[in-house]
Amino acid sequence: MTTATIEVLALALIPAIFWGFTPVFDKRGMAAGGGSVQASLVVVIVDSVIYWLVIAAVYGRSAFSGLTVEVLAVFAFAGVVGTALGRITIFVGVDKVGASLNSTILSTRPLFATLIALVFLGEPLGPVTGLGIVVLVAGLSVLTASSGGDLGGWRPRDLLWPVAAAATFAVANVSRRYGMLETPISALEAVALNETAGLIALVAYAAATGGRDVLDRPSASYRYFVVSGLLTTVAMLSLMAALGLEEGRIAIVDPLVATAPLFTLLFAAVLLRDLERVTKGVVAGAALVVAGAVLITL
Repeated sequence: MTTATIEVLALALIPAIFWGFTPVFDKRGMAAGGGSVQASLVVVIVDSVIYWLVIAAVYGRSAFSGLTVEVLAVFAFAGVVGTALGRITIFVGVDKVGASLNSTILSTRPLFATLIALVFLGEPLGPVTGLGIVVLVAGLSVLTASSGGDLGGWRPRDLLWPVAAAATFAVANVSRRYGMLETPISALEAVALNETAGLIALVAYAAATGGRDVLDRPSASYRYFVVSGLLTTVAMLSLMAALGLEEGRIAIVDPLVATAPLFTLLFAAVLLRDLERVTKGVVAGAALVVAGAVLITL
């Protein structure tokens, strides 16, 4: 194994671990009185500020050279769907079913991306992908009957929230992939556009629905969501760094990132004992979902 390959593996494991850890802070923040829109705003403000500061330091006035209106529209759409709508549904899911279940179901993104590619791009459905879909669906079935997650209990229809989040992220990722193929801007610049568009949409939504009442939450919840935003920022930058290396092929990076739910289970079992339970059914379901996601990705 070369040094470059080890570097890719290390960079890909960072988002898996960090995105496995963020649901713990999300759950704590929601339990402390936080709201889904407030949480989404805090996380997106934190990562957007950091992205723009890094762009200013790295690219300076040469940033976004070659950007077209079409590409800007693509990333704006991805930001509204994935960053704004997707994050809101994530936090609602964490609140209703728990960090462990929510994180696991989010790993069904490759399923929705595959179906989108099949319907709109005409990409074939190979036998390995088909097997992955079967394994993934089996994992979801096991999770539904697991009796794990939030200690307050949840209804099977509550699982629709993380499923909806997975679907929105899949749509956004297909749009981002198209945008990256059509533009010379870097992944960092693209992510900054994506997050900024999502932030604008979130601010508009908050102003239209609750105004300042959306932000009138306990200070403790803000601290948890700021940490979640910082972890998300580092995870995204590490992911982009891994994909930017010559050895950073999707087939290597994506399966490693898809192991995030397994880290969430570990962290939740230790740090969220007073808020949710991690049963054997949850562990088995998570293992099946991750395995199915990896097969679909490959």
